[in-house]
Amino acid sequence: MSVNNGDPKIPPAADPGQAERLVLAARRPVTLIGLMGAGKSSIGKRLADRLGLPFVDADDEIVLAAGLSIPEIFERFGEAHFRDGERRVIARLIDGSPKVIATGGGAFMNDETRALILARTLGVWLDADIATLVERVRRRGGRPLLAGRDPGQVLRELAAVRSPVYALAPIRIASKAGPHGDTVEAIITALAAANSNSGALP
Repeated sequence: MSVNNGDPKIPPAADPGQAERLVLAARRPVTLIGLMGAGKSSIGKRLADRLGLPFVDADDEIVLAAGLSIPEIFERFGEAHFRDGERRVIARLIDGSPKVIATGGGAFMNDETRALILARTLGVWLDADIATLVERVRRRGGRPLLAGRDPGQVLRELAAVRSPVYALAPIRIASKAGPHGDTVEAIITALAAANSNSGALP
């Protein structure tokens, strides 16, 4: 999806349709899905700021609820325990109020969580190529699925399994290596179009 973000020096008033576009984009909760490194948290914060909505990171909420880091949860209790907690936290976050929610890479793979995201929010798949993902995940540790393994290999394996499921999201946006602002504007345009076409809120 190609979006012309324009010259950032041009004041918002120079685009007479911008205010309406932002209002439309912020009508419903937005859930960002995708592989680790897709930019769900960093892009999500910028998107929420542009839309004037609260931002919540499901992983941060899980850590807060458990009182443990994600690697500690995996080490002590295993991935199944983490996924169950993740499911419960996301269900709590999706309360109907407009907000931007960043989810962990595996959250959308849970049938219950996926159904809730698709029914009560606008799901946005941030899709990035493997090279971009590898570059990003190397900047940040604390990813249990990468422990002791080659990031490129892990991400390729995950993409093969998860991408067909991520594709069920109604909106797919390319998360490129360039400025996050371009991706945010692409998301806003897609959200506004989806909300404009949807009629009444769910």
